[in-house]
Amino acid sequence: MGVTLHCKHSSHPGGRCSRARGSLPVRGWGPPCGAHPGGQRSHDPPRVSLPHSVLYSAGQFFFEYLVVVSLKKTLEGHYEPKISYQFPKRENLLKGQKEEEERLLKAIPLFCFPDGNNWAPVAEFPSETFSFVLTNVDGSRKIGYCRRLLPAGRGTRLPEVFCIISCLGCFGLFSKILDEVEKRRQISMAVIYPFMQGLRESPFPAPGKTVTIKSFIPESGTELIELTRPVDAHLEHVEFQALLQRLSPQLILHIFASAVLERRLIFLAEELSVLSQCIHAVAALLYPFTWAHTYIPVVPECLLDTVCCPTPFMVGIQMRHLERVLDQPMEEALLVDLCKGKILQAVGDEEEILPIKLQNEVLMSLSRHHTSEQVNALVSEAFVQFFVRTVGHYAAHIKWGRSGRGAFQERAFCKALASKTSRRFVKKFVKTNMFSLFIEEAEKSRIPQEAYFQQKITEYHEQKKHRRES
Repeated sequence: MGVTLHCKHSSHPGGRCSRARGSLPVRGWGPPCGAHPGGQRSHDPPRVSLPHSVLYSAGQFFFEYLVVVSLKKTLEGHYEPKISYQFPKRENLLKGQKEEEERLLKAIPLFCFPDGNNWAPVAEFPSETFSFVLTNVDGSRKIGYCRRLLPAGRGTRLPEVFCIISCLGCFGLFSKILDEVEKRRQISMAVIYPFMQGLRESPFPAPGKTVTIKSFIPESGTELIELTRPVDAHLEHVEFQALLQRLSPQLILHIFASAVLERRLIFLAEELSVLSQCIHAVAALLYPFTWAHTYIPVVPECLLDTVCCPTPFMVGIQMRHLERVLDQPMEEALLVDLCKGKILQAVGDEEEILPIKLQNEVLMSLSRHHTSEQVNALVSEAFVQFFVRTVGHYAAHIKWGRSGRGAFQERAFCKALASKTSRRFVKKFVKTNMFSLFIEEAEKSRIPQEAYFQQKITEYHEQKKHRRES
């Protein structure tokens, strides 16, 4: 049994792409692999996509595992990442569960040290935070929240990575947890265990709610650590500031236009944290839609052939691999340099994809000066409004049958737009997987899936009505 990798690419081997969506099986947590002669590949890239439109229910476990990944010297003299500590240890697993766990634990080191084995002991190393997403064979997703740091001590030593594996998407919250882990690491590994045990026994809070963890630290006594989830759950896994600091509003709009048509997007930067933050931010701009293709915020060095993949992808690659990336055959790819804030390669039509009037409105919102507290809400609002204006009328074009199932009337939906440029954009957008998946969910029930998006649609129609009446 494999994960379905949805694809919308006219030149796909065998020409299997259509509105019905072809599917490529993915075995376990298998890594992507380059194209093989004859156009067939032995392993297709895993669909590692961030579920930013999923609102997680409260009461789940905070995390599944905490693992420490250390660099071990091989017989050839290279350093290889290996798991040196795992909490909790799992016992009494069924055969299938054991195989899944082994696959997961095998994949983690690769993503904790995606920059290969070019390491040497160092005396100083600024800690960095980044994350990755893995999709299992059943389609369930796990997020790895990572903190790479130098263990306490003197002299030169190798960095290690503390990685928390969780099904829950809440980056701000896990960053705070990693702060606590790092603080305890400077004292002793033994102090980390009771803190993580306390966290594991605490239920994941509902949006806007707080959970308090008691934790004992030698010489400091018992500490109370408060972890609060943001009220706006659809923004809790993202930080738009990282994107605005590195790219102009115009470039962000070009990237959004490419993402919305499900093209190939490659982001380049040296720091793992920059790649991770910026790619999560780009994926979040698509709300209420979800990027449904290959999604790897930091591509491990051994998986760089991912950029040969004929299906859409959104990946982050360290700048040192730029030449290798440019040597790969790529179609319809957007190459973004996050260090210099510029686009290195583009298709050329990025300015023409989105309706010009709506482009200008988004640009105005992005160009305003916001305080750091306002950025997330205001940037999100600008792009949500774009979708409200272009596809917010979708519910009126679902015809409901007696069985309770809906049927989306695509032609009438496109024709309902008065603006020619909006119609031209929407005719392309309805062919994407992200729109198809959204509509499939909408056809299942009259109760809308995305409450926040529905709220914005209602507000927009009320404003229009108020303007007509005044």
